[in-house]
Amino acid sequence: MNSPNYALLDLSSKVEYALLALLELASHHDKKVPLTMSEIVAKQPIPERYLEQILTSLRRAGVVKSQRGSRGGFLLVREPWQITLLEIVTLVEGDRKPKESSEPPTLEKNLVQDIWLQANNAAIEVLRSYTLQDMCQERNQRTQQSPMYYI
Repeated sequence: MNSPNYALLDLSSKVEYALLALLELASHHDKKVPLTMSEIVAKQPIPERYLEQILTSLRRAGVVKSQRGSRGGFLLVREPWQITLLEIVTLVEGDRKPKESSEPPTLEKNLVQDIWLQANNAAIEVLRSYTLQDMCQERNQRTQQSPMYYI
């Protein structure tokens, strides 16, 4: 199956929404002004109730902080270049352990497991190599490549 539409690694809605929200926070990080949930939802297609859960878990994990009051909202705790996509995926999805098998290992079973381990390690390396800063830069680059025209 050589289909480019085949998704071996699933991108959950929760991870996607977390990345989109953090991308907004990262793009406003230099201004040191908190973003409200309404401002994030206005720019990204994230259901507000879902965003609240995600930001709460990211706050508990120490990735974002919340400010109360009329100028309240959310801010990144660290610089965008210090936060990897792997860290975010792990925080949102939780630790995933390889499944345990009670069946005796065979040569073929070990071969399959070894190949899956290589694929998993490759995915981990890709996610580890990208930061929120990289995503911001890539978005800016793509925005400049495909300008919008208004009539």
